[in-house]
Amino acid sequence: MPAPSLDSLVSLCKRRGFIFPGSEIYGGLANTWDYGPLGVELKNKIKQCWWKTFVHQRQDMVGLDASILMNPKVWEASGHVGSFADPLVECKKCHQRSRGDKMLEEKLGTEATAILKIDQIQKMLLAEKIPCPKCGKIEWTEAKPFNLMFKTQQGVIEGEGTDLYLRPETAQGIFVNFKNVVDTMRMRLPFGIAQIGKAFRNEITPGNFTFRTREFEQMEIEYFFDPEKQKWEDIFAQWKKDSWAFLTETLGISPENLRFRDHEKDELSHYSKGTTDIEYKFPWGWGELCAAAAYRTDFDLTQHQKHSGQELSYTDPDDPKRKIIPHVMEPSFGADRVALAVLLDAYAEENVGDDDMRTILKFTRKIAPIDLAILPLSKKEHLLAKAQELYKKVIQETSFTVDFDVTGSIGKRYRRQDEIGTPRCITVDFGTLGEDPAQGEKDTVTIRDRDTLKQERVSLSALVRSLTNS
Repeated sequence: MPAPSLDSLVSLCKRRGFIFPGSEIYGGLANTWDYGPLGVELKNKIKQCWWKTFVHQRQDMVGLDASILMNPKVWEASGHVGSFADPLVECKKCHQRSRGDKMLEEKLGTEATAILKIDQIQKMLLAEKIPCPKCGKIEWTEAKPFNLMFKTQQGVIEGEGTDLYLRPETAQGIFVNFKNVVDTMRMRLPFGIAQIGKAFRNEITPGNFTFRTREFEQMEIEYFFDPEKQKWEDIFAQWKKDSWAFLTETLGISPENLRFRDHEKDELSHYSKGTTDIEYKFPWGWGELCAAAAYRTDFDLTQHQKHSGQELSYTDPDDPKRKIIPHVMEPSFGADRVALAVLLDAYAEENVGDDDMRTILKFTRKIAPIDLAILPLSKKEHLLAKAQELYKKVIQETSFTVDFDVTGSIGKRYRRQDEIGTPRCITVDFGTLGEDPAQGEKDTVTIRDRDTLKQERVSLSALVRSLTNS
């Protein structure tokens, strides 16, 4: 059965080193999270799979790593300074500030809430009798726009520096480098620029574990094309297909827990002609996992050309007299949300016989934090030495992430590895040393499969080949 609640997963993540509360020894900082030893491995493997799928395996893609701090004029041109806001409401009794649309969304669903205008938020909160999460009263102020960008300063004297912003998205770093990439990489339309990096939004009401936080990581692509030569509808459909395949086939998320959701016309950005999200069925309901495709037209490059005074047009190599501002399709994935969905989807509690329950994370092998665990049957010195010898051989001859676990009985160690999602365990026993034929032949070890619990005896000489070929 799946996780009985989000709390079950949060507890496992803390207990097993996936995700810790931020600044915990100082009492924490609300809605900040630190990825522990296993969490960082999981998240890194997700990012590596994304990069391999969308950059390394495609001829029409290149990468970028733009800076977090940018000239503030970038955010004026993009519209973030003037219009990047969420509807803030305040409880008249306790003065708790909340994001009105999200409270409505929890009760009415995404589709019903997405089309609401800001002046409708308060009326709907009162009509639906939605209470303040702090004091329980139903007395709300009118909704006001709250800009989500974090402001900081650049300068050596406090109060005298230049106002800067922590980037609220990674996309603008791609747009301002469009010409640099075209000039240096000889790219021909259509082509894409991919980036993975941190972004920051001063969310009014973050929550639901790592789903909505003020600091997060994005995996974004801006795919540039000539609208006179490629139909945007075709590119849109292909990115929807590719995004879905990445989540289901590469990461192994169950299609039953995913759905497409097309944005209503009233919720589209003013420059967008179409956006489709892929949502995951989280314990609290459906929530956005990624924008499978968002058609941004030529808005971004046009805006930056206008505000910077620099030409950002593309010269058609087949017709040098023809210059265009390319249109853009954007697939955008939240690395933290994807990691959370992967954890939730992999979590299971199973009865393996005689009322013996085990907790297991059924990660696909591509993203399991630990690929392989080597478990000596006992702590006897000569057995440990043989297991260490095998450990060194495996890490030298493969690219596996390997754990070496000697703490507790072999049964407890199997359960521990199941709980962190390790696909295979190798047991080195006295049969391996030739001291106990009942345990197995000399120079052989046992490979245990996480999902089937089947155990196979394999010779040391064939071990690496067996591991890499299966």
